[in-house]
Amino acid sequence: MVLENKLEIENSAELARLEEQISKKKAAQLFENGQLFQIEVGTFAGLAHIHQALFEDIYDFAGKIRDVNIANQR
Repeated sequence: MVLENKLEIENSAELARLEEQISKKKAAQLFENGQLFQIEVGTFAGLAHIHQALFEDIYDFAGKIRDVNIANQR
């Protein structure tokens, strides 16, 4: 199963590779521009902010609570 994504990738290995590349770049940007130090630590809002920053270019649900089960169904 591959999560629906903005990149329209259907191969899970390819999606994982790009997700890693993009999220690492975004994490570095959060650190370099000082935004990371303005995030409220230890709160859902802070976690949601980080999740959105890392994954907003990949997933529509970045930073939001999902209402669907994304666990691997075997």
